Amino acid sequence: MAAPEKYLRPDVIRQVARLDLRARFIVEGFLAGLHASPFQGFSVEFSEHRKYVPGDDLKDLDWNVYAKTDKYYLKKFQAETNVTGYLVMDLSASMAYTYRQELTKFDYSICLAAALGYLMIRQQDPVGLVAFSTRIEASLPPRSKRMHLAAILSVLANLKPAGATDAAAALHQLAAMIRGKSLVMIFSDLLTDPAPVLSALHHLRHRGHEVIVFHVLDEAEVQFPFNGLVEFEDVETPDRMTLDAQGIRKDYLQAMAEFRETYRTECAKAQIDYVPTDTSVSFDKALMEYLLQRQRRF
Repeated sequence: MAAPEKYLRPDVIRQVARLDLRARFIVEGFLAGLHASPFQGFSVEFSEHRKYVPGDDLKDLDWNVYAKTDKYYLKKFQAETNVTGYLVMDLSASMAYTYRQELTKFDYSICLAAALGYLMIRQQDPVGLVAFSTRIEASLPPRSKRMHLAAILSVLANLKPAGATDAAAALHQLAAMIRGKSLVMIFSDLLTDPAPVLSALHHLRHRGHEVIVFHVLDEAEVQFPFNGLVEFEDVETPDRMTLDAQGIRKDYLQAMAEFRETYRTECAKAQIDYVPTDTSVSFDKALMEYLLQRQRRF
């Protein structure tokens, strides 16, 4: 039985901490953009104080604090929003694959999800969990308490990728399940026919959700570092095939590039964020690059 500490080991904690220091202002802008545009209907509540600096609006001065301290402080306000995040994890057997990296695709996805969940909860936005194979297998309702991230990791640490997947069916099920407009963050290798998955992603968008697809592949699936005769096994079926790696490398890499480009193009048309990455790229770097690209776009 795995423990959530597997995903909170010191090196991961350091990476998330570094990510937080560098990305907090980007995440705040990212979430503020979500709050301001597709997610209307929020109120404003008092958050904290900060010292007055010349040029601040005097109407925000807290005179009660001044009476007690003889110092000028401003009330800071923050939006109380109905933005809700869902971390959506693929549990198919192919997600357990790694060629030579320390992290499997599933482990890598959990690290990405943990960082995003941590950053969102810092913003007091509730985050939930959904894990799927051919259907939704496990879920946790969204919460914004700091301890909720540990609950999410505890569930994920005890899930094992296995069996076939039907991402399209599971995402349609998710679209029907989520009531309010939400931020849906999907972590999957998407190793299936793109057309049904894209239809399900359109379903989520049609329901008003903001959607981010993290397309997580293993380094070997992207770079194909094989030589000689190699036996390839389909992890979700009994199929095996022995091929000359050198002879098929060019065709394989072209097919993989076209596969990713299909998702990139179709997601862009539907205003879905598509984030291709592989397990040779540290998860904090992958997340920072995405957030910076999004910041440049908006």
